[in-house]
Amino acid sequence: MMKRIIRHKYNAQRTEFDGKKFDSKKEAHFYAKLKLAKESGELLFFLRQVPFDLPGNIKYRADFMCFWEDGTVEVIDVKGYMTEMARTKLAMIKDVYNIDVKIV
Repeated sequence: MMKRIIRHKYNAQRTEFDGKKFDSKKEAHFYAKLKLAKESGELLFFLRQVPFDLPGNIKYRADFMCFWEDGTVEVIDVKGYMTEMARTKLAMIKDVYNIDVKIV
């Protein structure tokens, strides 16, 4: 039986790396960079798929939340393509939580 390959609507290829599944190769590559930063001590730790509740029962899930050695905390989203919905949710995150999500 042939395995059916489901393509993402923006041509992102789901990828598995380090025993974890990612929505795209770009996200998996960024994860690998974060692991290196953690091993060097520059990054204390990071979280994946961090959920935020927004008004109107809307959910936003950031790809990473990074806690750096200098005390900086970053919320990061790995995007290959910025949609209007993503722009709207990012604006809501700024309004509700006063967080600027870094797009890579």
